[in-house]
Amino acid sequence: MDIFEELNVKGFIDEPIDPSLDLFDEIEKLKKEKNAVILAHYYQEPDIQDIADYIGDSLGLSQQAAKTDAEIIVFAGVHFMAETAKILSPYKKVLLPDLKAGCSLSDSCPPHLFSKFKENYPDHIVITYVNCSAELKALSDIVCTSSNAVQIVDSLPKDQKIIFGPDRNLGRYVSKMTGRDMVLWNGACMVHEIFSLQRIVKLKERHPEAKFIAHPECEEAVLKLADYAGSTTGLLKYTQKSDAKEFIVATESGIIHQMEKANPDKVFIPAPPNNTCACNDCPHMKRNTLEKLYLCMKNEIPEVTVPMDIIEKARRPIERMLEISERLGL
Repeated sequence: MDIFEELNVKGFIDEPIDPSLDLFDEIEKLKKEKNAVILAHYYQEPDIQDIADYIGDSLGLSQQAAKTDAEIIVFAGVHFMAETAKILSPYKKVLLPDLKAGCSLSDSCPPHLFSKFKENYPDHIVITYVNCSAELKALSDIVCTSSNAVQIVDSLPKDQKIIFGPDRNLGRYVSKMTGRDMVLWNGACMVHEIFSLQRIVKLKERHPEAKFIAHPECEEAVLKLADYAGSTTGLLKYTQKSDAKEFIVATESGIIHQMEKANPDKVFIPAPPNNTCACNDCPHMKRNTLEKLYLCMKNEIPEVTVPMDIIEKARRPIERMLEISERLGL
């Protein structure tokens, strides 16, 4: 099996690594040699967060991908994020350590079905959450993230009819915050859907002084319990500003690494999901490892590509998001 057949089967390069290598040092060398930048999402494992040049949520990562001078963008995240980087920097090489690092939310909205859905509402504009495929972005008028979704909807005329997809929970949250009655696509994120309301209530009883913070992709019943709801970056900033010493965190557990680094005197408890696991990890985000990252940079594959016609169509709604965010100071 050659290396490209292996990529098709496994999604990543699987070759032996000298156990004596210091991967942190080797990755730093490769960054300099190849003029590469590593962008990592907050949900990545701690080692990857620590080696990254920039750590952020979807909005911050999009902004960095648009302005980087690096020749190679190594995206430690999931596939749609690497696609977004390619759309914003079409002439740069974009690498993803594991091509099978997908997204349940993106998968819940097949573009061909969404296109048919969109035809039912010809007088509506389409706002899509960035957690979707390049093809879905190409069907959109504006892309948003959880950091700017409320502000983007608020920036539109009150009589503007809106389709919002693919996340129904984020859509409901935005509708509540803006008072807008939007048409919602029925999609969801597996990570944020499986928090157990009953177990969270019991956990709050055991930690009465803890603040409960949640991402707006969580179900409405969970959000009603929250002391604060916001994007991943919003949750991190809240823990830094709050006087509370304990926090129950309802989002992917990778963010807790940054929360602990920023607040070494505070305690962070992952909200319990409705399964046997003690925490809530995204299996797609966690496909990336330091070893895969090193091999990806060394060999400059797997590479993420997007057809140029899709790039041209998808770029406009993303740039519109970035323009609105810049205007609003987000």
